[in-house]
Amino acid sequence: MTTGLPELDESSDTGYSESPEVSPRSRSVALVLGILGGVFGLHRFYAGRTQSGIFMALTLGGMGIWWLYDMVMLVAGEFPDAEGLRVRNWQVVEMPVGASGAGAEAVRQLGAQVEMLQQQLGELAERVDFAERLLTQQRERERLRG
Repeated sequence: MTTGLPELDESSDTGYSESPEVSPRSRSVALVLGILGGVFGLHRFYAGRTQSGIFMALTLGGMGIWWLYDMVMLVAGEFPDAEGLRVRNWQVVEMPVGASGAGAEAVRQLGAQVEMLQQQLGELAERVDFAERLLTQQRERERLRG
């Protein structure tokens, strides 16, 4: 049974080692998000807990009670992320490429897809504009005839 206290490590200078079960997410970022938009669950979305973030947004932080509980848990370093790891690090830690699930190649592919979607959206907007002009011309002809 774990108590949440650091484990005794005789090889360390201090005698204790940090628990390896710490989230790579930043507690300071989560706390700022919690303060600025906590009733909408922004800190929960940041921690990867999207389902509870949605419920929190719908209930406005459980009318403030749920939000207050989360703020206490964040300050204490006991707020869990989506994997159940505690958000304890104050500084922002860069995650390794494989840890986040989105490597550099995946980001490049997403960028290319976004550019392609922007081009398609532009073409679609041009087509809609052309169709609106044709309809307007047809209405004008009908109005002048009638």
